[in-house]
Formats: sequence, structure tokens, C-alpha cells
Amino acid sequence: MPIVVDIDVMLARRKMSVGQLAERVDITPANLAVLKNGRAKAVRFTTLAALCEALECQPGDLLRWEAEDTADAMATVGETPQDE
Repeated sequence: MPIVVDIDVMLARRKMSVGQLAERVDITPANLAVLKNGRAKAVRFTTLAALCEALECQPGDLLRWEAEDTADAMATVGETPQDE
């Protein structure tokens, strides 16, 4: 999927656990994990806003677009976008 979710990056920057963030945003840790691991098909704007408020960031800090052919090429050689 060309949309990459960088919640883990912001969690590390804020020194916050998934459990702490889930509690602050009022979603289950399992649902946050689905979003964090890029398995979600959609995200509500209210959830995105709550994530931004809890992490003190902008939506663009959590979501980014990446061309599919770039991601596919990197997967072929065993790299991840974070390796760039």
C-alpha cells in the first residue's frame, strides 16, 4: 500500500508506549497496532486528530505517501523505506 504509517516513529520520539497512546486516544491497543503496522484500510479523522493531539504532531508526521513501485523494488532487494 502506498500510504505508510509512522506512528512508531512518533512513539519513539515521544518516549511513549503503544498502551499509553491507546489509553490517551481511547482506542484498544489491538486497534492501534492494526493502524501502526499498516494493516488498517482506513482511519477516521477523529482518531487521526486524537493521535495528533496525544503525540503533539501533525497528520503528515504520522502518514506519508510512497510510490508503490519504490516499495516493491525495495522489498525485492530486502530493504525497507526506513533504510534510505
